Amino acid sequence: MGTEIKFGTDGWRGVIADDYTFENVRRVGNAIAHYVHENEDASKGLVVGYDTRFNSRGFAEAISEVLAAAGIAIYLSDDYTPTPALSYAVVNLGAAGGVMITSSHNPFNWNGVKYKAGYGGSATPAIIKSIESALDLPRIERPGGRVSPADFKTPYIAAVKKFVDLDTIQKANFKFAIDCMYGSGRGVLKGIFTDAGIDHIEIRGEINPSFAGINPEPILPHIALLQETVVREHCQAGLATDGDADRLGAVAEDGSFVDSHKIFSVILEWLLKRKQWPGEVVRAFNTTRMIDRICAKYGRKMHECGIGFKYICDLMLERDILIGGEESGGIGIRRHLPERDGILNSLLLANIMADEGKPLGQLVGDLQREYGEHHYARTDLHLTKQAKEEAMRRVEARPEKLGSFRVLDIGTLDGVKFYLDAPTNGNGAEAWVLVRSSGTEPLLRIYCEAATPELVAQILRETEAFVNAPVAVETQ
Repeated sequence: MGTEIKFGTDGWRGVIADDYTFENVRRVGNAIAHYVHENEDASKGLVVGYDTRFNSRGFAEAISEVLAAAGIAIYLSDDYTPTPALSYAVVNLGAAGGVMITSSHNPFNWNGVKYKAGYGGSATPAIIKSIESALDLPRIERPGGRVSPADFKTPYIAAVKKFVDLDTIQKANFKFAIDCMYGSGRGVLKGIFTDAGIDHIEIRGEINPSFAGINPEPILPHIALLQETVVREHCQAGLATDGDADRLGAVAEDGSFVDSHKIFSVILEWLLKRKQWPGEVVRAFNTTRMIDRICAKYGRKMHECGIGFKYICDLMLERDILIGGEESGGIGIRRHLPERDGILNSLLLANIMADEGKPLGQLVGDLQREYGEHHYARTDLHLTKQAKEEAMRRVEARPEKLGSFRVLDIGTLDGVKFYLDAPTNGNGAEAWVLVRSSGTEPLLRIYCEAATPELVAQILRETEAFVNAPVAVETQ
């Protein structure tokens, strides 16, 4: 029995040379081979891609060799690959599934393995459970496997270009800043915009496995350079994709950060008002309730699900879902793929700006006026295992007050969510705060939404004080 390998919300991740080793990557590859032989048509083969992290190509080659030795035809990317391009390749090539070597937005010393199912989206919890159960089974050795190079990016780029109106974007004469965050989205948006004659500037598009000291996550403070670039270059929007380009963050024309909640809301409003495409909507438990208000206006059913795109994907496979989104910047549109896609959503934002004739900040302002002020922030607490467990015990005790605020209701779909008696400033957001232990990192996360930035900051402060309160020691 080797090191414990546990899949989180979107695959397995670990620290390179600690638990993320060639031996463990091969164990995961063998477990995937067992799953595919027992549950899929192995003759369809698998696609394998990798990001720009340290030795991702080497890990991709190692896992490909194990899968090929198990008698499975492997198509290995010939270049760094965005995760959504890998997912598209699964469907485009009719493969049994896909394997992506990436640790997404994690720090530079992490890497990971994502498994994509035959429908081109996140593996369901049932698939992940099956793979985990096979981690220590004997190595499969069968004839007929091989590893062949493949270009996944060209077909993917052609598909996303068809999904938007590049002519309309070009005629709007907007300028965009593109931040690849040193990730595998490098050059993709730049190439699309260059071919279409759309004004743009790309930053952090070079390969740097250390990510120059940032985490490749498109949130504050990691997008500070993008904010500076948007203002300096007089851009109408900044678009940032994470380490494997399946998530998106943005910057408005004044340099202010536009979080994933606002991006999700802008895209949803446009899909319902302009496109009028049918379907229901799904959002994760830690995502803005502005989505609920937009769905109510347009008469669309809204589903709330657990945290992790695999739960959104599950619903997309079961129901007629138009769009699904999560707090971390992952948004998926089912008629493309049941998969989040930072590059496609970057193009959609540009398309929306062009259709409305407005820079990104004005679009966000319109939403805030129409549906009420919604402001959001998140705090990540690095705690010991004991401190994290104690903090969760404290919130699971269902307190009647959290800091200064009375608790109106509690939700426990994924973590513990407190609905608070706090000012709404008219029709602003009804305040909530969620405390949750991360599924992939040694973190306790606190998420909050309220009607003003000041109120969000106060709730986060008081919630952090509550979870960090010293444990009372009984005296004799």
